[in-house]
Amino acid sequence: MMHHTITVEKNINRDRYSFTFILLVLIMVGIGIAVLYSGSLHYAERFFDDSSYFLVRQFRNLLIGCIGLIFFSFFSFDHLRKLLPYLLIAGFILLLLPFIPGIASPRNGANRWISIGGFSLQPSEFIKLLLIIFLANFFDKKADQLDVPLISILPPFFITSIFVLLIYLENDFSSAIFLMLIFMVMFFAAGGPLLWFLKGLIVTIPCAVLMVVTSTYRMKRVLSFISPDSDPLDTGYQINAAIEALTGSGLYGTGIGNGVHKISSVPEIYSDFIFVAWAEEMGFLGVCGYLALLLAFTAVAYLIAFSCKNRFGCYVAFGAASSIVLQSFLNLGVVVRLLPATGIPLPFFSFGGSSLITSLCLCGLIINVSSYAKRSAS
Repeated sequence: MMHHTITVEKNINRDRYSFTFILLVLIMVGIGIAVLYSGSLHYAERFFDDSSYFLVRQFRNLLIGCIGLIFFSFFSFDHLRKLLPYLLIAGFILLLLPFIPGIASPRNGANRWISIGGFSLQPSEFIKLLLIIFLANFFDKKADQLDVPLISILPPFFITSIFVLLIYLENDFSSAIFLMLIFMVMFFAAGGPLLWFLKGLIVTIPCAVLMVVTSTYRMKRVLSFISPDSDPLDTGYQINAAIEALTGSGLYGTGIGNGVHKISSVPEIYSDFIFVAWAEEMGFLGVCGYLALLLAFTAVAYLIAFSCKNRFGCYVAFGAASSIVLQSFLNLGVVVRLLPATGIPLPFFSFGGSSLITSLCLCGLIINVSSYAKRSAS
């Protein structure tokens, strides 16, 4: 009788986690859509003669993302694991498409995008989803051999490195480094030896530095981060405008839709710097509100991960949550000048189909894990 009562309580708790997580995702998406419209309407009207230009396209992305969320919320993990070899092959092919003329859609000197049938995609975003599933599967299977590097570290490191190299060749440095970060975080979380985690850092950091110093564009970004006033009309302009908007927002901000004067001075506000729009219009209290929302999202997502008795499910939810949370904090770090400009979008807020769809698919995996934990306990 006592065992039955405990089981019921655990199920109730998991139901609450699942419901709370879905609610948090809905709130994040809702606020993200509102902020995107408010922050982009001035820009959209000036350049596209349509104030809802970005809003309409983001709703289309949201619809596709919701389909992805529902799919990954219910798709069997057993079937997902069986399909993994084919998904890996598809991932490699996807990363090769930006190098093929006619499919590639180069922008600003980078080959990060492809265009098929009028739809534009950034393959590196979807590789995050694939890599998390692959690493969760691998570390689950090799859980008892994590102290044997040739078996537990080198194979997934090799696969990750191929993804990283292809993405780097697309001139997407930030996504390449982010994939390596996901690998290290998931390896460490799976119980990998701390010594090998540190060895990974020792290898990764010099490679990252080499990637920076061999690129004039990336060096300019780093130099503008160190001294934003050294090139105020080029690389330092966007971050200086963002800081000005942030510092002038006050306690309550200017109100939704009223930040257009400063917002219009931040180039491509609708993309990586969308948080500036939220901060200027909602003020310091709005910034605190977003951070509270992000921390609640983080806590509930990790609770779902750690409550799952299935190791693969636990790793999947942990990796998915870590990807969204790390990406969010990296974006915020750039906006407040704690990090050099990276080009990493803010999940649920920044304009872009690939980012929004991937984030919602990752949320679908977390919801799937919460229901898996519930099923396994019933």
